[in-house]
This record gives sequence, structure tokens and C-alpha cells, in this order.
Amino acid sequence: MDKKELAAYIDHTNLKPEATASDIDQLCREAKKNGFAAVCVNPIYLSRCRDQLFDAAVKVCTVVGFPLGASTTKTKVSETIEAIQQGAQEIDMVISVGMLKSNQEAYVCEDVRAVVAAAGETAIVKVIIETCLLTDQQKRTACELAQAAGAHFVKTSTGFNVSGATVEDVTLMRSVVGGRMGVKAAGGIRDLETALKMIRAGASRIGASASVKIIDELDKQNQPKQN
Repeated sequence: MDKKELAAYIDHTNLKPEATASDIDQLCREAKKNGFAAVCVNPIYLSRCRDQLFDAAVKVCTVVGFPLGASTTKTKVSETIEAIQQGAQEIDMVISVGMLKSNQEAYVCEDVRAVVAAAGETAIVKVIIETCLLTDQQKRTACELAQAAGAHFVKTSTGFNVSGATVEDVTLMRSVVGGRMGVKAAGGIRDLETALKMIRAGASRIGASASVKIIDELDKQNQPKQN
């Protein structure tokens, strides 16, 4: 895999609450320079990213119901509509984890379906299932519900909970959705080795804040050795 191929997997991410406008400007510059798939930012910075990336192939992504997933469906829909108005092309929404664990599957499915409907043809929807809080069966159920609701991706983690992506979870999620949906691995992916493991396990997108470091590692690895 070369640098360009790897970059196309990566959502270059800064969701830190303390992220400044200049941090986001740097994120956009790095995304354009390296050809990342998207930048993923909090909603407050969407229009800023839209304006900076209007002439780039880099998509603008934001989060909905983040990071807990415990807001109401109406709130998530409102967030989605506003996000699209501000330039979002991709929506990473957090599933209603508590409802899933309460066996309220119909609620979970309709929650996702409502966000997908609000996104319409304008934005793709990735559903964060927060794998670290779920049993394997709950992970399977979450993937099945996201697929039934018409979402485009399932995503492992917010990166704001007890742990992030694992190879085992990516493998499980891919086994459930097959080739019908994307799988995004996110949370704790800080080096090239981990990123490649996730891709080999079935990830079609990687969420990372260490994106430049990962790409630079590959660049160094691919440089011809000096005799």
C-alpha cells in the first residue's frame, strides 16, 4: 500500500473540546496536503472546514449525539439538519447505547433511521456503536439494526470511552455487515501498524487524530534503503 492509498482510508479527526480555530485550520491544511478521505470535527467548526475545503476532494464530517448517544431522536435529527446546512457531507452518529442494552431494538433502529432520513442524499451516515460497552451479541445486533435503518457505515467507537477499536471488533462487525456497509475503526489508532491491522481485519475507513504520523511512518517505510 502506498501513501495515497492509505490516506484515502483516513478520517483526519479533531474532536477535542479544547480544539481551537487554528487547530482546525491546521487539520484542514494537513488533510488537503495528504489527501485524507475526510476531516471529522465538532459541529461548531463545520462551516470553517467547508470554506477551507471547498476546492478539495476531502469530505467534511461531523458528529451527532456525541459522545453519549443519549440525546433524543428529535435532537439528533435537528443536529443532522443543521450540520448539513453548515456543510457536512458525512454524519457520525452515536447509537442509543442504553436503549440497545435495554433491548429496545425498535427504538434504536428508528433513531438511526430518522438520522438517515434527515441526511437524505446529501450525507452518508456512520453509526457509532461504542463496542467497549457491548457484548459480542449486542455488537451484532447494533450492526444489524444500523443496516436495517439504511445507514452506510458502522463505526467502533467515539474515542471518548474506556477503550477504542480492536481488531476483534472490526472482524466481528465486518462479518455481520459483509460487503453491504462500510466499517470504520476509530479510537486508539495511533500508529501505522495498528491502522494496517484494522484495514486487514475489514475496516474501510480509519478515524484517527494521529493521521499525519501514520502516513509519515508509511512514507519512511517505503523509502528505498541506502546501501
